[in-house]
Amino acid sequence: MGSSVRELAGATPATRDRYVDLLRVASLGAVVLGHWLMAAVTPDGVGNLLAVVPALQPLTWLLQVMPVFFFVGGFSHALSYRSLLRKRPERPEGAGGSEDSVYSAFLRARLQRLLRPTMVFVLVWGAAALLVQLLGGGGGLTGVTLRMVTQPLWFIGIYLAMVAFTPPLLKLHERYGWGAFAGLAGAAVAVDVLRFAAGVPYVEFLNFAFVWLAVHQLGFLRADGRIRRPALLAGAGLVTAGALVAFGPYPLSMVGMPGEKVSNMAPPTLALLCHGLWLVGAVELLRAPAARLLERPRVWRTVVAANGVAMTAFLWHLTAMFGVYGAMLALDVELPAPASAAWWAQVPLRITLAAALTAGLVAAFRAFERPASAPPGAAGATGAGPLAALGATLCLLGVLGLSMVGFGGLLDGRTALLIAIPVSAPAAVAMTLGGWLLVERAGRGTGVRAGRPAR
Repeated sequence: MGSSVRELAGATPATRDRYVDLLRVASLGAVVLGHWLMAAVTPDGVGNLLAVVPALQPLTWLLQVMPVFFFVGGFSHALSYRSLLRKRPERPEGAGGSEDSVYSAFLRARLQRLLRPTMVFVLVWGAAALLVQLLGGGGGLTGVTLRMVTQPLWFIGIYLAMVAFTPPLLKLHERYGWGAFAGLAGAAVAVDVLRFAAGVPYVEFLNFAFVWLAVHQLGFLRADGRIRRPALLAGAGLVTAGALVAFGPYPLSMVGMPGEKVSNMAPPTLALLCHGLWLVGAVELLRAPAARLLERPRVWRTVVAANGVAMTAFLWHLTAMFGVYGAMLALDVELPAPASAAWWAQVPLRITLAAALTAGLVAAFRAFERPASAPPGAAGATGAGPLAALGATLCLLGVLGLSMVGFGGLLDGRTALLIAIPVSAPAAVAMTLGGWLLVERAGRGTGVRAGRPAR
């Protein structure tokens, strides 16, 4: 792997925005580290450190960096889709291979990097969960693990939606620029007004789309060099988010807290959108010094290597964390009370062990993060676009459903509500797998070569 990383790093074109790659790795790394730090595991269950020590909740204004990842996604998707549009073969009108086939090729190229490692994770954990429960296990920390290990998949689901909506939203961006972002932000405002002022039920779930797609839209603006005043963006976002938390119904924490009536994350709120503005402005202010740092060959090789396994590490990091805690309990190692002096003293050891176990899991599964090449087709497939859209929708619903229901209670028929519909883990897995196969079928034979995804 070392030689391939060196080759990739050495072949980096001068026009590549290396800072985007750094932001992708850094944002996922911050999420992983945050999960390891926030987990307050005791022999009786799993809690949240931020609930034990509420004074630490302001740290989420620095560590809740998912908006940065979605912002980077918007930048990458704009470049990738435009690249495919330029590469599409010229064909007579009505002969196929138009934007319909470009869309299906785009979905396949972007979703491969997500769904191949995700499906391996899902199938491995599904088989393990079934075996454990057939043998009569599934209680204690094992049961908690089976329920919680799939929770980070919500991020995959939201990202799938961003990929699927890229072409129409990119057109809106090209026509209206900041106005397209303002439209999505205004819709998020309207949702929260209807939610908190008018008490309209279930309307808050619309902000899963409006808030995250608005952040994604900022990536389009960056791709076209239209974020010219990052300090103003950061300041406006920070001040507005602070005012909303101080005077509105929004909690201080920018991550979900157990038992809270209102969460800034699930579903996302206007406060989280303003938090995203603050973070985007802040990282843009760091762009120039970071670019100078990334000119160093060793630093850039590290970023390239990390990008090649980032999704695999993200998928398996909770597995590693629960594995460490499970081993400690099995060896009768004392788990101190969360936030006690002994607990803080044990943090470096737990994180080191979790990182080492994650590295082992990455070594075992990293091959699935490398996208397979699609065979070229002779002509654009009829109906490829709608077929790909249907597949992406099934993947989205399946992954979100699995993140909610987990693998606990497989033999008991445990379900969770997904848009008012009960979904079981087997049904969620079937939807995800079926959707992926549809996207794969639609993306083949389009005559459009995606190549390495643009970033």
